[in-house]
Amino acid sequence: MANISASEVTRLQTTLRRLLGSPNLTVNPPPRAGLSVELAVAGEVIGTIHRDEDEGEVSYAVHITVLEEDLPPAK
Repeated sequence: MANISASEVTRLQTTLRRLLGSPNLTVNPPPRAGLSVELAVAGEVIGTIHRDEDEGEVSYAVHITVLEEDLPPAK
């Protein structure tokens, strides 16, 4: 897993807030090397962001986890 720089964290947060329409979204750098960057909304972690570099091109994969217990009741 490639490290994400502080500049990338800021740029990702700005872009994801715009794309997802949520000013409460934050991109949190890992507390120590080797851990994932976290994606949170209103302080609740909802997923992770991973950086990939292949042949000089950089991309970011966002993995969002939704727990069944957080879904509204079935009708």
